[in-house]
This record gives sequence, C-alpha cells and structure tokens, in this order.
Amino acid sequence: MARYTGPRVRISRRFGIPIFGPTKYLERRNYGPGVHGPKSRRKHTDYGLGLIEKQKLRYYYGLMERQFRGVYERALKRRGVTGEQMLQILETRLDNVVFHLGFANTRAAARQLVSHGHVRVNGRKVNIPSFALKVNDVIEAKDSNVSRQLATKNLETSTNRSVPDWLSLNKEALKGVVMRIPSRDEIQPIANEQAVVEFYSR
Repeated sequence: MARYTGPRVRISRRFGIPIFGPTKYLERRNYGPGVHGPKSRRKHTDYGLGLIEKQKLRYYYGLMERQFRGVYERALKRRGVTGEQMLQILETRLDNVVFHLGFANTRAAARQLVSHGHVRVNGRKVNIPSFALKVNDVIEAKDSNVSRQLATKNLETSTNRSVPDWLSLNKEALKGVVMRIPSRDEIQPIANEQAVVEFYSR
C-alpha cells in the first residue's frame, strides 16, 4: 500500500504541531506553509475542523485513508467510547509498539523493521505492521545478527524517549511485553478523537 513520502516539515507546519517528531523548523516558522502561510486567518467549519483532527492522527500513525477508515469501523463495533477504542487500536498496532519499545527511531522505520521480518511476536515471525497486539503478547527482535544489531543500535539512540507504562522492556534480551491496553490518558493523543468520530459519523 502507498505511503506518504512528501515533505514532512510542511505537514507539521500545516497543523502547527510536530507530527513526525521534533523539528527546529517548526520553531523558526510557526505559521502555515506556502506563500500565504503567514497571513492565513481562515475560519474552519465543523467539517473542516473534523477533517484537520482526522488528518493529524492519520499522518501521526502513518496510515492511508482507507486503512484509517477501517480502524474507525472496527472501533465502532467495540463496546465503550468509540474515540478511545480507536486510539487503543492505533496504539496497539505492532509497528507502533515496536517504535515505543525503541527498536526503531520513527514509526516509518518501525513499519519497515516489521515488514522486513526483523520482529517476532510470541516466538513467531510477523511481517504485518498493522498486526493487532493483545495483553501478554511478547515482542522481540528476531534471533539473527542483522535484526539484533538494528534493534540494539536504535535502542542506544532512542534513550531520550521513555517506554510507556503499559509496556515492559528487557533491553538485554531485546524483548518487550504488552502489560495492558493503554487508557486515553496514557496515550495523550495529539488530536481530538471525538471530532474524528463525529467527522466519520456524518
């Protein structure tokens, strides 16, 4: 499936938040991209605001529109608050958990790590980035020199990021465990998920 490969700073400036991680350019130019960026004072409709919130989450987790719509539809079928269920589905994707554990420095790199078969779940190779993890699932680097070197190198460079409380990490064994499904407070979403739900339910 196609992925967004365009200018990332431009997307971050459009929404005014570091979608793809910290960037010095957002501090230097804290206005929208393009020739009209500094003077844009447009008011958004409810539909426009919902679209913005949806796009924030979509770019943040690296999903295309069809995939993201599928996440919403799965959340809709679950019990509980649809917005929170949607966030939990996104957070417990295998590529996102690999990123949180520090085996990769970005979600895009985590997706590639999974796709290339460097990650095992419960002792079995899984190369599907969207694989849904459950409580007590064990995620580890494949037992090969290349896989372990990649994970070790990334762990060394991701020391400024802390592992969420709902995950546990054994750095020596290059192994992580899903201890529980995260709550909304633990996820701290960068977008208003309720606005996304209202956008799709129109």
